[in-house]
Amino acid sequence: MDQQIYRQILCILEEELLPAMGCTEPIAIAYAAALARKLLGREPEQLLAEVSGNILKNVKSVVVPHTGGLRGIQAAALAGALIGDADAELEVLSRVTEEQITSLQEARGRIGVEVRFADTPHIFDIMITARAGEDSAFVRLAGHHTNVVCLRRNGETLLEKELCPQQEDRSGHDILTVERIVEFAECVSLPDVEPLLRRQIAYNMDIAREGLRRPYGANIGKTLLSSRPDDLTVKMRAWAAAASDARMSGCELPVVINSGSGNQGITASVPVIVYARETGKSDEELLRALCVSNLITIHLKTGIGRLSAYCGAVSAGCGAGAGVAWLQGGRFREIAHTVVNAVAVTSGIVCDGAKASCAAKIAAAVDAGMLGLQMFRSGNQFYGGDGIVKKGVENTIANVGKLARNGMRETDKEIIRLMLES
Repeated sequence: MDQQIYRQILCILEEELLPAMGCTEPIAIAYAAALARKLLGREPEQLLAEVSGNILKNVKSVVVPHTGGLRGIQAAALAGALIGDADAELEVLSRVTEEQITSLQEARGRIGVEVRFADTPHIFDIMITARAGEDSAFVRLAGHHTNVVCLRRNGETLLEKELCPQQEDRSGHDILTVERIVEFAECVSLPDVEPLLRRQIAYNMDIAREGLRRPYGANIGKTLLSSRPDDLTVKMRAWAAAASDARMSGCELPVVINSGSGNQGITASVPVIVYARETGKSDEELLRALCVSNLITIHLKTGIGRLSAYCGAVSAGCGAGAGVAWLQGGRFREIAHTVVNAVAVTSGIVCDGAKASCAAKIAAAVDAGMLGLQMFRSGNQFYGGDGIVKKGVENTIANVGKLARNGMRETDKEIIRLMLES
């Protein structure tokens, strides 16, 4: 493989497979608020959180970890400002003590937190203003979860980055193709990816075990596993769903995310890990299969964008199916057909925010990924002209991106309007 492309793909994995505690949108609010507190230099007396519609959608119903069960934007902003560690970025709430949780609960009546819907061209946009006496601090994240684009203190601008509407920091991701992904997985030197992937295995399987051990959310994982405990495909779906059950309900364990989402990181990895372990695959085979599943997910998400009305678990379910296809000996042809078949089935699933039902959508997405693979194995497939499917996997992936980014824009706005009314 061309060494420049090889290094670029390695960089993509390093950028996208990051550790995070809690659902990434509320955690991004907490991170921005922690930065604002740090900039202010003391505990704020008032907080103002201005957020784009997709942030509101993905924070409204989620339990923020280490808050004693608090949900939503106000809880995330208050937690970040009072007990968050700004230097930890997406693990901003990972080192919180019981005493700090108690102090947070006490501060709810003392510190006012106002939330406003921001009229912004950016799908991902978070603005936090912290005030204490005559002092103020302003922090803005836009484009993605840790992209600080503006810092101000007492009206003085300390940092300002120009952003075009809908801009996201995913430069270089367009080098990905299914063919290159398979080639990379075949030739990658394992020490280059092993630390990233072993962390993903450890974190994401730990939270899946926790989701099966205790009641969380709607208990999708436990429900699935109780129905057919010896069915391997059910196990794959159940373990992935259980991790989301726990994560959406405030479980205080970290996950390794993919394309800015913990649920996508879980969906792209857990089913592949379960399959590899249940079928006796080697560590090397598992790591190479995870390269396939993670990169296929990233490839599909690049055209869609980080936040959309299109459910991100769909892309990650395709990734999981591709990873299992690789473990079964499939290469470009098998993986390409698996991806096309899977997206033809589940591309209509909408994202109506982060919440308990995400676990059920993950189960459906993994099922579609496995169905896509089984279809190919049995000599069946969807053809160009079947709905959004076009001849050639890259053309179909491009269509998915157009559907999600352009075609579902009004759907996204309507979902947000409906959520604001509820």
